[in-house]
Amino acid sequence: MKKNKNTILLLSSILLVIVILITAVWMKIGKKSPSYECTNFAMGTYIQQTAYGKNGEKAAQEAAKKIGELENLISWRINDSDINKINSAAGSEWKTINPKTTQLLKTSLDVAKKSKGAFDPTILPITSMWDFGGDNQHVPSKTDINNFIKYVDYNNLRINENNSSASLKLHYMGLDLGAIGKGAACQEAVSAYKEKGADYGIVAVGGSIGIYGSKPDGSLWNIAVRNPKKGENQELSIGTIEIDSGFVSTSGTYEKEFTENGVTYHHLLNPKTGYPVNNGLVSVTVVCDNGALSDALSTACFVLGKEEGVKLLNEYNAEGIFIDNNNKIFVTEKLKNHFRISDSQYSILNNGVK
Repeated sequence: MKKNKNTILLLSSILLVIVILITAVWMKIGKKSPSYECTNFAMGTYIQQTAYGKNGEKAAQEAAKKIGELENLISWRINDSDINKINSAAGSEWKTINPKTTQLLKTSLDVAKKSKGAFDPTILPITSMWDFGGDNQHVPSKTDINNFIKYVDYNNLRINENNSSASLKLHYMGLDLGAIGKGAACQEAVSAYKEKGADYGIVAVGGSIGIYGSKPDGSLWNIAVRNPKKGENQELSIGTIEIDSGFVSTSGTYEKEFTENGVTYHHLLNPKTGYPVNNGLVSVTVVCDNGALSDALSTACFVLGKEEGVKLLNEYNAEGIFIDNNNKIFVTEKLKNHFRISDSQYSILNNGVK
Protein backbone atom coordinates (compact mmCIF):
# COMPACT_ATOMS: atom_id res chain seq x y z
CA MET A 1 0.00 0.00 0.00
CA LYS A 2 2.87 2.36 0.83
CA LYS A 3 4.45 1.65 -2.54
CA ASN A 4 1.19 2.43 -4.35
CA LYS A 5 0.84 5.68 -2.42
CA ASN A 6 4.38 6.72 -3.29
CA THR A 7 3.75 5.85 -6.93
CA ILE A 8 0.60 7.95 -7.01
CA LEU A 9 2.42 10.90 -5.42
CA LEU A 10 5.27 10.59 -7.91
CA LEU A 11 2.94 10.46 -10.92
CA SER A 12 0.96 13.40 -9.59
CA SER A 13 4.13 15.47 -9.30
CA ILE A 14 5.10 14.48 -12.85
CA LEU A 15 1.70 15.62 -14.11
CA LEU A 16 2.06 18.93 -12.25
CA VAL A 17 5.44 19.55 -13.84
CA ILE A 18 4.10 18.71 -17.32
CA VAL A 19 1.17 21.07 -16.89
CA ILE A 20 3.32 23.93 -15.58
CA LEU A 21 5.98 23.54 -18.23
CA ILE A 22 3.63 23.66 -21.19
CA THR A 23 0.91 25.95 -19.83
CA ALA A 24 2.95 28.93 -20.99
CA VAL A 25 2.86 27.50 -24.50
CA TRP A 26 -0.90 27.16 -24.53
CA MET A 27 -1.54 30.59 -22.97
CA LYS A 28 0.36 32.30 -25.77
CA ILE A 29 -1.76 30.71 -28.47
CA GLY A 30 -4.82 32.86 -27.84
CA LYS A 31 -8.51 32.01 -28.19
CA LYS A 32 -8.91 32.28 -31.94
CA SER A 33 -9.74 28.59 -32.18
CA PRO A 34 -11.78 26.38 -29.84
CA SER A 35 -9.64 23.99 -27.83
CA TYR A 36 -10.06 20.66 -26.12
CA GLU A 37 -7.80 19.62 -23.24
CA CYS A 38 -7.56 16.17 -21.72
CA THR A 39 -5.32 14.07 -19.51
CA ASN A 40 -4.95 10.30 -19.88
CA PHE A 41 -2.64 7.70 -18.43
CA ALA A 42 -0.59 5.24 -20.47
CA MET A 43 2.97 3.97 -20.75
CA GLY A 44 3.49 4.54 -17.03
CA THR A 45 2.94 8.30 -17.24
CA TYR A 46 0.34 11.00 -17.73
CA ILE A 47 -0.48 12.18 -21.23
CA GLN A 48 -1.46 15.83 -21.52
CA GLN A 49 -3.11 17.04 -24.72
CA THR A 50 -4.55 20.25 -26.11
CA ALA A 51 -6.03 20.03 -29.60
CA TYR A 52 -7.48 23.08 -31.38
CA GLY A 53 -10.26 23.58 -33.89
CA LYS A 54 -13.79 22.27 -34.24
CA ASN A 55 -12.40 18.74 -34.52
CA GLY A 56 -10.09 19.13 -31.51
CA GLU A 57 -12.03 16.86 -29.18
CA LYS A 58 -12.35 14.12 -31.78
CA ALA A 59 -8.63 14.41 -32.59
CA ALA A 60 -7.54 14.20 -28.95
CA GLN A 61 -9.73 11.18 -28.32
CA GLU A 62 -8.29 9.45 -31.37
CA ALA A 63 -4.79 10.29 -30.16
CA ALA A 64 -5.47 8.72 -26.76
CA LYS A 65 -6.81 5.63 -28.51
CA LYS A 66 -3.76 5.34 -30.76
CA ILE A 67 -1.38 5.72 -27.82
CA GLY A 68 -3.19 2.97 -25.92
CA GLU A 69 -2.99 0.69 -28.94
CA LEU A 70 0.72 1.40 -29.29
CA GLU A 71 1.33 0.55 -25.65
CA ASN A 72 -0.47 -2.77 -26.14
CA LEU A 73 1.94 -3.53 -28.98
CA ILE A 74 5.29 -2.49 -27.52
CA SER A 75 5.16 -2.83 -23.74
CA TRP A 76 7.15 -5.86 -22.60
CA ARG A 77 5.02 -5.90 -19.43
CA ILE A 78 1.77 -6.57 -21.29
CA ASN A 79 0.93 -10.21 -22.01
CA ASP A 80 0.43 -10.90 -25.72
CA SER A 81 2.04 -7.62 -26.79
CA ASP A 82 4.33 -7.95 -29.79
CA ILE A 83 7.39 -7.30 -27.63
CA ASN A 84 6.26 -9.77 -24.98
CA LYS A 85 5.82 -12.43 -27.66
CA ILE A 86 9.29 -11.82 -29.10
CA ASN A 87 10.85 -11.91 -25.63
CA SER A 88 9.04 -15.12 -24.72
CA ALA A 89 10.31 -16.77 -27.90
CA ALA A 90 13.89 -15.53 -27.53
CA GLY A 91 16.35 -18.08 -28.84
CA SER A 92 13.69 -20.27 -30.38
CA GLU A 93 11.45 -18.80 -33.07
CA TRP A 94 10.41 -15.75 -35.07
CA LYS A 95 7.17 -13.96 -34.26
CA THR A 96 4.84 -12.18 -36.65
CA ILE A 97 4.18 -8.65 -35.39
CA ASN A 98 2.27 -5.51 -36.27
CA PRO A 99 3.94 -3.37 -38.97
CA LYS A 100 4.07 -0.46 -36.48
CA THR A 101 6.16 -2.57 -34.14
CA THR A 102 8.38 -3.61 -37.02
CA GLN A 103 9.03 0.00 -37.99
CA LEU A 104 9.77 0.97 -34.39
CA LEU A 105 12.22 -1.91 -34.08
CA LYS A 106 13.80 -0.82 -37.36
CA THR A 107 14.30 2.70 -35.99
CA SER A 108 15.67 1.27 -32.73
CA LEU A 109 18.13 -0.91 -34.60
CA ASP A 110 19.26 1.98 -36.80
CA VAL A 111 20.00 4.21 -33.80
CA ALA A 112 21.70 1.30 -32.03
CA LYS A 113 24.03 0.73 -34.98
CA LYS A 114 24.86 4.39 -35.55
CA SER A 115 25.43 5.00 -31.83
CA LYS A 116 27.57 1.84 -31.60
CA GLY A 117 25.32 0.44 -28.92
CA ALA A 118 24.91 3.54 -26.75
CA PHE A 119 21.21 2.98 -27.39
CA ASP A 120 20.30 -0.70 -27.32
CA PRO A 121 16.71 -2.01 -27.42
CA THR A 122 17.86 -5.41 -26.08
CA ILE A 123 18.72 -3.94 -22.66
CA LEU A 124 15.81 -5.62 -20.83
CA PRO A 125 17.97 -8.25 -19.02
CA ILE A 126 19.68 -5.34 -17.24
CA THR A 127 16.83 -2.84 -16.81
CA SER A 128 14.60 -5.54 -15.34
CA MET A 129 17.19 -6.21 -12.64
CA TRP A 130 17.46 -2.54 -11.62
CA ASP A 131 13.65 -2.20 -11.80
CA PHE A 132 13.66 1.61 -11.72
CA GLY A 133 10.23 2.86 -10.67
CA GLY A 134 9.10 -0.68 -9.85
CA ASP A 135 8.39 -2.54 -6.64
CA ASN A 136 11.91 -3.97 -6.33
CA GLN A 137 14.30 -1.24 -7.47
CA HIS A 138 17.77 -2.00 -6.16
CA VAL A 139 21.41 -2.22 -7.20
CA PRO A 140 21.98 -5.64 -8.77
CA SER A 141 24.99 -7.65 -7.73
CA LYS A 142 28.09 -7.46 -9.90
CA THR A 143 27.73 -11.17 -10.52
CA ASP A 144 24.21 -10.77 -11.90
CA ILE A 145 25.23 -7.90 -14.15
CA ASN A 146 28.25 -9.79 -15.44
CA ASN A 147 26.10 -12.84 -16.10
CA PHE A 148 23.43 -10.99 -18.07
CA ILE A 149 25.24 -8.10 -19.77
CA LYS A 150 26.33 -10.53 -22.49
CA TYR A 151 22.68 -10.85 -23.56
CA VAL A 152 22.50 -7.13 -24.30
CA ASP A 153 23.49 -6.98 -27.97
CA TYR A 154 21.43 -5.34 -30.70
CA ASN A 155 23.28 -7.43 -33.30
CA ASN A 156 21.20 -10.38 -32.13
CA LEU A 157 17.89 -8.65 -32.87
CA ARG A 158 16.65 -9.80 -36.27
CA ILE A 159 13.90 -8.10 -38.28
CA ASN A 160 12.15 -9.22 -41.46
CA GLU A 161 10.24 -6.29 -42.96
CA ASN A 162 8.83 -8.38 -45.81
CA ASN A 163 6.59 -10.45 -43.55
CA SER A 164 6.69 -8.12 -40.51
CA SER A 165 8.38 -10.48 -38.09
CA ALA A 166 11.24 -10.39 -35.62
CA SER A 167 13.28 -12.61 -33.33
CA LEU A 168 16.00 -12.59 -30.71
CA LYS A 169 18.86 -14.94 -31.42
CA LEU A 170 19.62 -16.10 -27.87
CA HIS A 171 17.72 -17.34 -24.85
CA TYR A 172 17.62 -14.84 -21.94
CA MET A 173 17.59 -11.87 -24.32
CA GLY A 174 14.79 -9.32 -24.06
CA LEU A 175 13.54 -6.12 -25.69
CA ASP A 176 12.74 -2.97 -23.72
CA LEU A 177 11.47 -0.05 -25.83
CA GLY A 178 11.02 2.30 -22.89
CA ALA A 179 13.65 4.66 -24.31
CA ILE A 180 11.78 5.16 -27.58
CA GLY A 181 8.13 4.50 -26.73
CA LYS A 182 7.05 7.89 -25.38
CA GLY A 183 8.40 9.71 -28.41
CA ALA A 184 6.62 7.18 -30.60
CA ALA A 185 3.43 7.89 -28.63
CA CYS A 186 3.74 11.61 -29.43
CA GLN A 187 4.09 10.69 -33.07
CA GLU A 188 0.89 8.65 -32.89
CA ALA A 189 -0.91 11.63 -31.36
CA VAL A 190 0.30 14.04 -34.03
CA SER A 191 -0.81 11.54 -36.66
CA ALA A 192 -4.28 11.48 -35.06
CA TYR A 193 -4.49 15.29 -35.07
CA LYS A 194 -3.80 15.31 -38.78
CA GLU A 195 -6.13 12.40 -39.51
CA LYS A 196 -9.08 13.87 -37.59
CA GLY A 197 -8.66 17.41 -38.86
CA ALA A 198 -7.43 19.34 -35.82
CA ASP A 199 -6.17 22.81 -36.67
CA TYR A 200 -3.12 22.40 -34.47
CA GLY A 201 -2.20 20.80 -31.17
CA ILE A 202 0.39 19.79 -28.59
CA VAL A 203 0.89 16.56 -26.65
CA ALA A 204 3.23 15.68 -23.79
CA VAL A 205 4.05 12.07 -22.92
CA GLY A 206 6.61 11.78 -20.14
CA GLY A 207 9.77 13.52 -21.34
CA SER A 208 8.58 13.84 -24.94
CA ILE A 209 6.48 16.54 -26.62
CA GLY A 210 4.88 16.54 -30.06
CA ILE A 211 3.62 19.61 -31.93
CA TYR A 212 1.21 19.65 -34.86
CA GLY A 213 0.32 22.61 -37.04
CA SER A 214 1.05 26.33 -36.85
CA LYS A 215 -0.45 28.87 -34.48
CA PRO A 216 -2.89 31.33 -36.09
CA ASP A 217 -0.64 34.34 -35.44
CA GLY A 218 2.33 32.63 -37.09
CA SER A 219 4.47 32.76 -33.95
CA LEU A 220 6.67 29.86 -32.89
CA TRP A 221 5.84 27.38 -30.15
CA ASN A 222 7.76 27.86 -26.89
CA ILE A 223 8.74 24.55 -25.30
CA ALA A 224 10.14 24.66 -21.78
CA VAL A 225 13.33 22.74 -20.98
CA ARG A 226 13.03 21.29 -17.50
CA ASN A 227 15.55 22.18 -14.83
CA PRO A 228 17.36 18.87 -14.16
CA LYS A 229 18.19 19.84 -10.58
CA LYS A 230 15.75 19.54 -7.71
CA GLY A 231 15.17 21.81 -4.75
CA GLU A 232 12.67 24.26 -3.33
CA ASN A 233 14.58 27.26 -4.66
CA GLN A 234 15.04 25.86 -8.16
CA GLU A 235 13.06 27.09 -11.15
CA LEU A 236 11.01 24.41 -12.91
CA SER A 237 12.60 25.24 -16.27
CA ILE A 238 15.95 26.64 -17.33
CA GLY A 239 14.70 28.14 -20.57
CA THR A 240 12.62 27.61 -23.69
CA ILE A 241 13.05 26.32 -27.23
CA GLU A 242 11.25 28.07 -30.07
CA ILE A 243 10.17 25.73 -32.87
CA ASP A 244 7.52 25.78 -35.57
CA SER A 245 6.70 22.05 -35.42
CA GLY A 246 8.22 18.67 -34.67
CA PHE A 247 9.17 16.69 -31.58
CA VAL A 248 11.20 17.40 -28.46
CA SER A 249 12.45 14.63 -26.14
CA THR A 250 14.52 14.91 -22.98
CA SER A 251 16.49 12.26 -21.10
CA GLY A 252 17.53 13.36 -17.62
CA THR A 253 18.93 11.83 -14.47
CA TYR A 254 15.94 13.16 -12.51
CA GLU A 255 13.34 11.06 -14.34
CA LYS A 256 13.74 7.81 -12.40
CA GLU A 257 16.18 7.36 -9.55
CA PHE A 258 16.59 5.82 -6.11
CA THR A 259 19.08 6.00 -3.26
CA GLU A 260 20.69 2.93 -1.74
CA ASN A 261 23.34 3.00 1.01
CA GLY A 262 23.73 6.75 0.56
CA VAL A 263 24.33 6.58 -3.20
CA THR A 264 21.77 7.82 -5.75
CA TYR A 265 21.37 5.85 -8.97
CA HIS A 266 19.54 7.08 -12.08
CA HIS A 267 17.87 5.01 -14.79
CA LEU A 268 20.04 5.98 -17.79
CA LEU A 269 22.16 2.86 -18.06
CA ASN A 270 25.17 2.22 -20.25
CA PRO A 271 24.27 -0.91 -22.26
CA LYS A 272 27.93 -1.92 -22.32
CA THR A 273 28.47 -1.85 -18.54
CA GLY A 274 25.00 -2.31 -17.08
CA TYR A 275 25.46 0.66 -14.73
CA PRO A 276 24.14 4.25 -14.75
CA VAL A 277 26.11 6.59 -17.01
CA ASN A 278 28.49 8.90 -15.15
CA ASN A 279 29.91 11.31 -17.72
CA GLY A 280 29.05 14.67 -16.19
CA LEU A 281 25.77 15.13 -18.05
CA VAL A 282 22.47 15.53 -16.24
CA SER A 283 20.14 16.13 -19.18
CA VAL A 284 20.00 15.91 -22.97
CA THR A 285 17.16 17.35 -25.07
CA VAL A 286 16.76 16.48 -28.75
CA VAL A 287 14.67 18.24 -31.40
CA CYS A 288 13.83 16.56 -34.70
CA ASP A 289 10.96 15.77 -37.07
CA ASN A 290 10.34 12.20 -35.84
CA GLY A 291 8.96 11.44 -32.38
CA ALA A 292 10.43 7.98 -31.91
CA LEU A 293 13.78 9.16 -33.19
CA SER A 294 13.88 12.18 -30.87
CA ASP A 295 13.33 9.88 -27.88
CA ALA A 296 15.91 7.29 -28.89
CA LEU A 297 18.49 9.96 -29.73
CA SER A 298 18.12 11.72 -26.38
CA THR A 299 19.06 8.48 -24.63
CA ALA A 300 21.86 7.63 -27.06
CA CYS A 301 23.36 11.12 -26.81
CA PHE A 302 23.23 11.05 -23.02
CA VAL A 303 25.16 7.79 -22.96
CA LEU A 304 27.65 8.93 -25.62
CA GLY A 305 28.40 12.30 -24.04
CA LYS A 306 28.49 15.69 -25.70
CA GLU A 307 31.17 15.28 -28.38
CA GLU A 308 30.05 11.92 -29.72
CA GLY A 309 26.41 12.82 -29.14
CA VAL A 310 26.66 15.87 -31.39
CA LYS A 311 28.18 13.71 -34.12
CA LEU A 312 25.22 11.33 -33.86
CA LEU A 313 22.73 14.20 -34.06
CA ASN A 314 24.41 15.40 -37.24
CA GLU A 315 23.78 12.02 -38.85
CA TYR A 316 20.04 12.48 -38.35
CA ASN A 317 19.87 16.22 -39.03
CA ALA A 318 18.68 16.67 -35.44
CA GLU A 319 19.51 19.35 -32.87
CA GLY A 320 20.20 19.10 -29.17
CA ILE A 321 20.84 20.71 -25.80
CA PHE A 322 23.36 19.13 -23.41
CA ILE A 323 23.36 20.17 -19.73
CA ASP A 324 26.18 19.15 -17.39
CA ASN A 325 26.42 18.98 -13.62
CA ASN A 326 28.23 22.33 -13.51
CA ASN A 327 25.17 24.16 -14.89
CA LYS A 328 26.82 24.60 -18.27
CA ILE A 329 24.68 24.24 -21.38
CA PHE A 330 25.84 23.32 -24.85
CA VAL A 331 23.42 24.01 -27.69
CA THR A 332 23.97 22.71 -31.21
CA GLU A 333 24.58 25.33 -33.88
CA LYS A 334 21.18 25.49 -35.62
CA LEU A 335 19.32 25.60 -32.30
CA LYS A 336 21.34 28.40 -30.69
CA ASN A 337 19.15 31.23 -31.95
CA HIS A 338 16.01 29.40 -30.87
CA PHE A 339 16.94 28.71 -27.25
CA ARG A 340 16.47 31.25 -24.45
CA ILE A 341 17.83 30.81 -20.92
CA SER A 342 15.53 31.96 -18.12
CA ASP A 343 17.51 30.69 -15.11
CA SER A 344 20.58 32.78 -14.24
CA GLN A 345 22.24 29.81 -12.55
CA TYR A 346 22.89 28.32 -16.01
CA SER A 347 25.10 29.58 -18.82
CA ILE A 348 25.79 28.67 -22.44
CA LEU A 349 29.02 26.77 -23.06
CA ASN A 350 30.67 27.14 -26.47
CA ASN A 351 33.74 25.00 -26.89
CA GLY A 352 33.78 24.89 -30.66
CA VAL A 353 31.89 21.61 -31.06
CA LYS A 354 29.67 21.89 -34.16
